Amino acid sequence: MALLDESVRNEVKREFAGLTGKVKLLVFTQEFECDYCAETRALTAELAELSDKVEVEVHDLLASKDLAEKYGADMIPAVVVLGEGDRDCGNRFFGVPAGYEFSSLLEAIKMASSGDSGLSLEAKEALRGLEKPIHIQVFVTLTCPYCPMAVQLAHRCAVGSDLVRADMVEASEFPHLANRYGVYAVPKVVMNEQVSFEGVPSEKAFVDYLLQAAT
Repeated sequence: MALLDESVRNEVKREFAGLTGKVKLLVFTQEFECDYCAETRALTAELAELSDKVEVEVHDLLASKDLAEKYGADMIPAVVVLGEGDRDCGNRFFGVPAGYEFSSLLEAIKMASSGDSGLSLEAKEALRGLEKPIHIQVFVTLTCPYCPMAVQLAHRCAVGSDLVRADMVEASEFPHLANRYGVYAVPKVVMNEQVSFEGVPSEKAFVDYLLQAAT
């Protein structure tokens, strides 16, 4: 049974009509199913059916250990977004990107295809000054209407700088991480385990937090 109904499929086709570069989604899973592995595989496969620009590769986490380590896929389900020529865009999804986060997956695909972060010139310039890697984790729930704004802002920063990696982390699927970082409200953003905040700041404030985490 398809996860996407006909109206959603048609809308996605319209969204994907503007894709220019190829996009590859690496989906990490296991034969011994996690709660949402099957759903994540099915969802990404349905997206690939809607555009010849989108390709999906499914990998067993253990059998493809080296590849998983290369992309930091240490939890499942995981989706790694690669752009043209398998360029790593720094965008990750840990947990099924469904509910409100479906829009974040679509945006990540479009950014990977174009290679354009969509950030302001000021933000792009600020990111050029980074000298150390930044790992952003955005904790979300699939029923949170504000979470995609934080996820997509983090993902834009990752596309804008090779030193930034941005993860969507579905809090209920990874309660050990939610407990570790004290996630009591979402979205909660954690940068390099040094800077954390709740809510959705402006682009400038988000980049300022990122620069603070780089010090």
